[in-house]
Amino acid sequence: MKKFRLVSLGCPKNLTDSEEISSFFHSKGYKLVNEGFSQFAIINTCAFLKSAVKESKSVIEEYLELKRKGIVKKLIVAGCLVEREKEKILEEYPQIDAVIGVSSLDMIDEVISGKSYILKHPDVMKSRSRLLLTKSHSVYLKVADGCDNRCSYCTIPYIRGPLRSKSIEDVFQEAMSLSENGAVEISLIAQDLTAYGRDIYRSPALKELLKKLSLIKKTRWFRLMYMYPDLIDRELLEMIKNSENICHYLEMPLQHISDNVLKKMNRRSSEKTIRSKIELIRKILPELAIRTTFITGFPQETEKDFLKLLSFVKEYKFENMAVFKYSREKGTNAYSLEGQLPAKIKNERYNRLLIAQSECVDNRNKSLIGKEFEILADSQFIGRRYADAPEIDGQVKTNFPMTSGKFYKVRITEAIGYHLQGDEKRRKSA
Repeated sequence: MKKFRLVSLGCPKNLTDSEEISSFFHSKGYKLVNEGFSQFAIINTCAFLKSAVKESKSVIEEYLELKRKGIVKKLIVAGCLVEREKEKILEEYPQIDAVIGVSSLDMIDEVISGKSYILKHPDVMKSRSRLLLTKSHSVYLKVADGCDNRCSYCTIPYIRGPLRSKSIEDVFQEAMSLSENGAVEISLIAQDLTAYGRDIYRSPALKELLKKLSLIKKTRWFRLMYMYPDLIDRELLEMIKNSENICHYLEMPLQHISDNVLKKMNRRSSEKTIRSKIELIRKILPELAIRTTFITGFPQETEKDFLKLLSFVKEYKFENMAVFKYSREKGTNAYSLEGQLPAKIKNERYNRLLIAQSECVDNRNKSLIGKEFEILADSQFIGRRYADAPEIDGQVKTNFPMTSGKFYKVRITEAIGYHLQGDEKRRKSA
């Protein structure tokens, strides 16, 4: 039997690309394996930050050694590292058999034959067949790729290209297929989900998409990921509030709260608009869970700027939060800014933010003890509330066995950091 290996690095958007690659190889009679001999190995790389580039190259070198030993016959490198370094990747690693860019997956048939492709991005996106690499009950659906925002620290527009959306009908049909195959949770992903459809419909069309997806009743949670705050408005929030299957959860990266830093980041938001947006969210949907992201150590970030951010985190007590230390990336506008901060200051501010968030989470989760929630089982004894996205947020550990992909009523009995303990309130609810 013909076999292939696949390594998928980076974000869920990359994972959906890997699922398309896997589906193609499967359609050609190849079996996905994790060890032993394989005719092909595909590394779908990440290159968003220097640390991701380093990890990708480390994996490439590992697989080139497997090729040298005859365990892997041919090596294909795909994804963001190819787009970021282009021909340089082949110059550095001439033993690679082929490379393929993030938007060139249609050419993989020819890549298997030995041709190498680094192609420019197409004008539109289309749904392709996928071989799921996640559990079938909780899946990702990429509705758009690329980004038209020009945040000064970000490499994504240069790597993934401009915004390219799938049509509403394409997304609907893909969601229907996933739902029919058991997906009770579908996480909608894009570089900027709020901008979905602007390239093909001349204005953002997320609300129209959600109206269509809300017709798919078998999927209980449509989870909204990567939402820029600018286009979140009252109409969207009311739609979420009144929907039976749009999860009361928003991933909304804010990046900072100081106007001084936000301006240098080339973000459209200001402290005033961010605060008013959060107040609007909590007025209309007080139970809605917000996950956000902040960057500290940005060039010229003063101690005053940082203390404002630290105070903001303590004030708003976000359900989930990620913190990144600013990474100076070539090709971005922030790379040439004066006032680059030393690693010591970045590390110190990063740790202070994490401590503040940990205290918020501890207090918030302790307040959940005794309350009841519906959780989605991911395994026999692990599930998640609506407030927790797969793989990145907290979990609920139960003292009773569950069936993966089913919903259960659980009473919270204990809280330790992001992890909750629960006991059975009643038998499975769906």
